[in-house]
Amino acid sequence: MKGRMQAMMVASSLALLSLLFPPVSIVSSASVALVTLRRGGYEGLYVLIFSCLSAAVLGFFLFANVQFALLYGLVLWLPVWLISIVLREGKHLSVAIQIAVILGMVGVLAFYLLVTEPVVMWQSLLNVMVKPMLASNPDVSIDEVNQSIKVFSHFMTGVIAAASVYGMLFGLFLARWWQAVLYNPGGFKTEYLSLRVHPKVALASLFIVAIALLTPSSVAEICWNISILFIVLYGLSGMAVLHSIFLEVKTKRFAVPFLYVTIVLVPHVIAIVVIVGVIDAWLDLRSKILNRKNI
Repeated sequence: MKGRMQAMMVASSLALLSLLFPPVSIVSSASVALVTLRRGGYEGLYVLIFSCLSAAVLGFFLFANVQFALLYGLVLWLPVWLISIVLREGKHLSVAIQIAVILGMVGVLAFYLLVTEPVVMWQSLLNVMVKPMLASNPDVSIDEVNQSIKVFSHFMTGVIAAASVYGMLFGLFLARWWQAVLYNPGGFKTEYLSLRVHPKVALASLFIVAIALLTPSSVAEICWNISILFIVLYGLSGMAVLHSIFLEVKTKRFAVPFLYVTIVLVPHVIAIVVIVGVIDAWLDLRSKILNRKNI
């Protein structure tokens, strides 16, 4: 917020550092998002473009490679810049999340259009990735690993897209929280806790899942990969619902942190969170549960 040069140096240097420590990419994208949220799309685009050029120069001196750093910066910052504009103009976090998920869907469709045999590509990559594990664990059944790879390769496109959307949204959330801390204390908490998927979006989600269940394998595979992105959409919505409810219990000081620690340590719980998000789209659980509590 002190100036363009500071923003560009933070974004570009952290982008290159994220090649060694991937979570740092969230902070890098958040710096571009914060400029966009606070000062507008033009200023954010200015920082984005010159951050890409700065990353390219740094990449040349550090890795003797300009193109990779330049493209990496574009892939990292352009999507978060777009959804930052959506959030700035629309002022609804839920809309920005839904646009991010739509971008992920477009990415899945584009991948299937551009890559002739995605499953074969993912199988070869996964085989390379598991080789060190098989070498260090000779007791592991190779047949079971190969069978798992064969299954996972059909859904890897959706998994990668969902992970990318999560990273994009975490960068947006961090930027929005920074903005709230600086200019609107408590604003991000209010926005986050009000997250809810519109019933029409939920209906469209069910329609895509129905297509996946009823159509031939080639079309179904694309729809299933798109459906993986719904975990992002309804997972965040479900977390907002549960967070709101846990805030009303007497032990909220411990209950809310326990909720997030459980999600991290027991990933299977995300299935329950997603179900809560889906149900909330139709029933508005927060208003029903919290209003009943107040009566």
